[in-house]
Amino acid sequence: MTITYQCRHCGQEVGKLEQQSCTIDKLGFNQLTNQERQEMIEYHNDGTMTVKTICEDCQEALERNPHYHQLHSFIQ
Repeated sequence: MTITYQCRHCGQEVGKLEQQSCTIDKLGFNQLTNQERQEMIEYHNDGTMTVKTICEDCQEALERNPHYHQLHSFIQ
């Protein structure tokens, strides 16, 4: 199973895990609400998944410009 972590703002790959078997509890996804899981985790037909997260660059941009939180997209 491949799990790719991707920035929700700029689309940059933040990291990738390649595990033979992995549980939701091990990944910490059990801490999320159902709505958060739906927003953050995308399951693909080939058995892989993509987890939406935030990269360091976008996090720094949000910290410098708090009003960006109101925008759907701030990357141009």
